[in-house]
Amino acid sequence: MSDALLEVRDLSKSFGALVVADAVSLSLRPGARHALIGPNGAGKTTLVNLITGTVEPSAGVILLDGHDITHWPQARRVKRGLARTFQINTLFRGLSVLENVCMAVSERRSLSARLWRRADARGDVIAEAMALLESVKLDEDAQRQVRELPYGRQRLVELAIALGLHPKVLLLDEPAAGVPSTESHVLLEAVEALSESIAVLMIEHDMDIVFRFAQRITVLVSGAILTEGTPAEVGADPRVREVYLGENAELRGGSR
Repeated sequence: MSDALLEVRDLSKSFGALVVADAVSLSLRPGARHALIGPNGAGKTTLVNLITGTVEPSAGVILLDGHDITHWPQARRVKRGLARTFQINTLFRGLSVLENVCMAVSERRSLSARLWRRADARGDVIAEAMALLESVKLDEDAQRQVRELPYGRQRLVELAIALGLHPKVLLLDEPAAGVPSTESHVLLEAVEALSESIAVLMIEHDMDIVFRFAQRITVLVSGAILTEGTPAEVGADPRVREVYLGENAELRGGSR
């Protein structure tokens, strides 16, 4: 049996004659740090939507920790250990940072129906949420409303929320999108500090982040896998230079 936490086999999706995912296969084992790259319109977010259950596949199989989740609803996948962040954050901007994370912890513990009880009756939830905020260096912002934070720190809130679901597999959809380059290192440091038991799949356009983060890279073009390999292998592949960054582009990983 495979020891993969997440395994995608020949996953396909078509809308009439339009093929947006074409027999995609990939595998993530515990501790994997895997990047998914490709030009705009390559089908990267569509693939994540298929894996998380937002979109129903036309063909193929998705296994999570050995369980066939291909047709499971999204909530059941989350309960089994699949979490994601989005290109555009989905936070409750009028609530505090702590309240946002407490909601995720309460949902995982099946306490969401009692979410609005007095705060001092949920001490264990608050303690766990504060520990999560500390892990991403947001504990000093716990009582601030989300809308008061710079966008880069809002992305860290979303990461803390995802971690509050205790994921086995974490899917990060362009986590640095909209984050100033002066702040992106904070986000990457938080990702690098994640438990080695968590498998991470990251979609990202910033090649500096990709080659610092990834152990393996999959390149997607027109819904199909062009190539997969180590950062050095992908960075040196002339096909990747041509279709993703242009014939004259240099990938940082190619010099490793």
